[in-house]
Amino acid sequence: MENLNLVSLKNFVSVENLKQEEVTSLIKRAEYFKQGGAVPNLTNPVYVTNMFFEDSSRTHTSFEMAERKLGLTVIPFDPAHSSVNKGETLYDTSLIMNALGVNLEVIRHSQNEYYEDLIHPKSYQHLNIGVVNAGDGSGQHPSQCMLDMMTIHEHFGHIKGLKVAIVGDITNSRVAKSNMELLTRLGAKVYFSGPDYWYDHAYDKYGEFKTIDELVPEMDVMMLLRVQHERHAGDPNEKTFSAESYHEKYGINQKRYDELKPDTIIMHPGPINHGVELDGKLVEAPKCMFFRQMQNGVFMRMAMLEAVIRGRKLGGLE
Repeated sequence: MENLNLVSLKNFVSVENLKQEEVTSLIKRAEYFKQGGAVPNLTNPVYVTNMFFEDSSRTHTSFEMAERKLGLTVIPFDPAHSSVNKGETLYDTSLIMNALGVNLEVIRHSQNEYYEDLIHPKSYQHLNIGVVNAGDGSGQHPSQCMLDMMTIHEHFGHIKGLKVAIVGDITNSRVAKSNMELLTRLGAKVYFSGPDYWYDHAYDKYGEFKTIDELVPEMDVMMLLRVQHERHAGDPNEKTFSAESYHEKYGINQKRYDELKPDTIIMHPGPINHGVELDGKLVEAPKCMFFRQMQNGVFMRMAMLEAVIRGRKLGGLE
């Protein structure tokens, strides 16, 4: 890894404060791991626990695979059988993990910015544990964002100047919020599409809202979002939702797939609602990066975890 400054962070909770050179370094480090590059030699054990308070298969398994590839010791945590069900706060749970010797915790939680109490303890609190955000409510999803940046960079060799459409349930998507911010900062031109009732004009500062058929022939990247029914409590549009109608108006079907430019890629954070955001027959089509995104997630999460290990000088790393 010559001529690359390795990233060091105390926590990894958002992409908002990442410098452009840090993003570039993390992408290159993840690509290095993917190409079989040597993992850092840990001279002391590093203990990590994965605390997922929302359902997850890809992110949870991907983080655990990344942790094991780095040689970390994974301490199981099952929220369904934890003292959280007795009213224990997330801070107190983290304090217990800290006391037991856990160095890092990877957390997914339904509360936006749940991590603020953990990374900025009050003057009378002494929590000292690294936090990696695996998704907070409808706020941020930094590891998905970073693996998306890696996948785009791997395909095109750059991000600056690309046209990227983010399509679907935008207001409820932490993936959309992380990606629109970082893509804009990296020089991509962002567009939006999908139901207008799931779009907030606060996002106009990042890009222009257009119909999907205006965007399909022009985009380099079509980034589809899962319709998040579990976040639609109280949304009147949920009662009239039709999978067939959504797919016809906003999904990528064979006709739209055929209209994409030869080098355009389709992305989706998963899980995919077949026949809604994407025709099920296209999930493994040549232009669809879904499988590659999952592969890249392991290596990007390795790079992210390593950055926090270095930032905290764990395992003998500086």
